[in-house]
Amino acid sequence: MHRNPWDPAKSCFNEYEVHSLKPSQLSSEVSTYQVRPNFFSLTIEDLKAIFEGQGKEQFRSQQVFKWVYEKRTTDPEKMSNLSKSFRAELRNLFDFSLPPVATHLKSIDGTQKFLFDMGQGMTVEAVLIPSDGRLTLCISSEIGCNMACRFCFTGKQKLKRRLQTGEIVGQFMQVHDRLGPDERISNIVFMGMGEPLDNPEAVFKSIEILHSTWGMNVSKKRVTVSTSGIVPEMWRIAASKVRLAVSLNGPDDAIRTQVMPINKRWPLAQLLSACKEYTRATRDKVTFEYVLLKGVTDQIEHARKLYKLTRDVPCKINIIPFNEHPGTGFERPDDSQVALFHKELMNLGAHVLLRRTMGRDIFAACGQLTSAYEEHPKMMDISNSTLGGLRVTDSRGGQLSL
Repeated sequence: MHRNPWDPAKSCFNEYEVHSLKPSQLSSEVSTYQVRPNFFSLTIEDLKAIFEGQGKEQFRSQQVFKWVYEKRTTDPEKMSNLSKSFRAELRNLFDFSLPPVATHLKSIDGTQKFLFDMGQGMTVEAVLIPSDGRLTLCISSEIGCNMACRFCFTGKQKLKRRLQTGEIVGQFMQVHDRLGPDERISNIVFMGMGEPLDNPEAVFKSIEILHSTWGMNVSKKRVTVSTSGIVPEMWRIAASKVRLAVSLNGPDDAIRTQVMPINKRWPLAQLLSACKEYTRATRDKVTFEYVLLKGVTDQIEHARKLYKLTRDVPCKINIIPFNEHPGTGFERPDDSQVALFHKELMNLGAHVLLRRTMGRDIFAACGQLTSAYEEHPKMMDISNSTLGGLRVTDSRGGQLSL
């Protein structure tokens, strides 16, 4: 059982057994240490321990981290402030490989989608989203997904395996290495393929690596972990001091269970209690993601229920018009209905943002990511909606937030 750092007498999380992963389900990251560990799976503390075991000074870990992450040098021979003998040893100590980019697509709106080859015929996608001077990278944590959300393309795949830490960090590094000299990934969102809290060890270890001062130095305030609602693992998000996004997608238990089977196990009362605890622990707001499905979640009465459901939780609500994909039984609402839903929430006083649809033409928008397979489409006609081209402000006059 994972340790819950909050006071058991006050924590809602101690009411449930913490979700644990069966050994057979885990990616065998530990087994790689029997050969050579992938460098991008290691924190700086891991590296210190390895060097100490080799009889090396601990400060060498900082030197090597700086070469690999800041200077982007993985060839030990070029690490000039290390001795020749140490450079020779490094080549045999670590595997510096990154997951190869199999496909790189660019949208008409500037969004970029990367398909990564994870071996054995398995692939995942990550998306780079430009917005108002920022570059947000949407990262995947699993190949497939166990949550089976009915509106999500990834949800149509059963979980094939969980990604290892180096495969998650590797997505960031591969995209980083393709940026121009004046470009930088400013924000990370774990909203790609898979449920991050179904692979918590690798997800939060990857965050620590990317956050390291000696690594990429990504601020945790610019990292968001999204969950469909694995309540017993949500404490990890607060403990890691990153932001929380919750895929809500239903104004009541009946509708949410219809579109998100996880609601049967952890219904809205438990989920919202965990969200309140997050806000108490972090003094940060929760972002609720709400997908508008035509005739299912997009009616004015749903907007009113959504407001009542969330008004006691410090939050903002991102409303997302459904993004189509093959085989779905749902439809995207008309732009006029989306506008009415948005306006109703604003009139009620909610802090609400209408998510600008990005990358829809290359199947890179929210809910459209999946592994490559024979029938996987690469492009789509987006002429049925003008929302993708709008710049939308929130109900309080702020800029659109991804």
